[in-house]
Amino acid sequence: MDQVVKPAALALGLSTLVPPAEARTDRPAMFVDVAQIVPGVILDVRYFGSDNFVGTRVDGYEAARCFLTRPAAEALAKVAEDARRQGYLLKLFDCYRPARAVAHFARWASDLADEGTKAAYYPDLAKSELFKEGYIASRSGHSRGSTLDLTLVQAATGAEVDMGTPFDLFSPRSWPESDAVTAAQKASRQRLADLMTRHGFVPFAKEWWHFTLKDEPFPTTYFDFPIR
Repeated sequence: MDQVVKPAALALGLSTLVPPAEARTDRPAMFVDVAQIVPGVILDVRYFGSDNFVGTRVDGYEAARCFLTRPAAEALAKVAEDARRQGYLLKLFDCYRPARAVAHFARWASDLADEGTKAAYYPDLAKSELFKEGYIASRSGHSRGSTLDLTLVQAATGAEVDMGTPFDLFSPRSWPESDAVTAAQKASRQRLADLMTRHGFVPFAKEWWHFTLKDEPFPTTYFDFPIR
């Protein structure tokens, strides 16, 4: 979530938080279904269900599918091949994210009375701090189609690798370099990061699970077609 809304935006009302007017609603042919490009990938699309920080299905998620631009998906296929050689599979939590979903996040974050998911997702922060700390933003790189959230799974057992925090925990403990996790957990985060960076992805300093293709094909274009 890479363009942070300043706290003052809360006082301006939700008009500042709608999907950007320039977001494209068409789905270019360059966007592909990741499951058709990356063999063996596991999908756990959190925003299609209610197991997420909003607590409900998020706008724009009409199917449990992951789309990425073809260059990102093909790079991810190389990550998956590399991971398999090391005994791991990839589990994806989110890929392309419609701009309307980002606006849904922002509406949720601005409703300070709704703290139903605080214990699970932001126990160490006041909800009002989520904008300021960069966990919620008015725009997300996910809407450009070359950013994804993922983890590693043990191929032999199907168990997720212990990364020290769950996906979408808004906390400094989720920062890749956090010393609040064990050495083994930090090493597992580094393993994921090494796999991703080796194949052209760039990590995000506040989320161990978040990566963007360095040479993304739409670096300044945001999309708002629904996932279906």
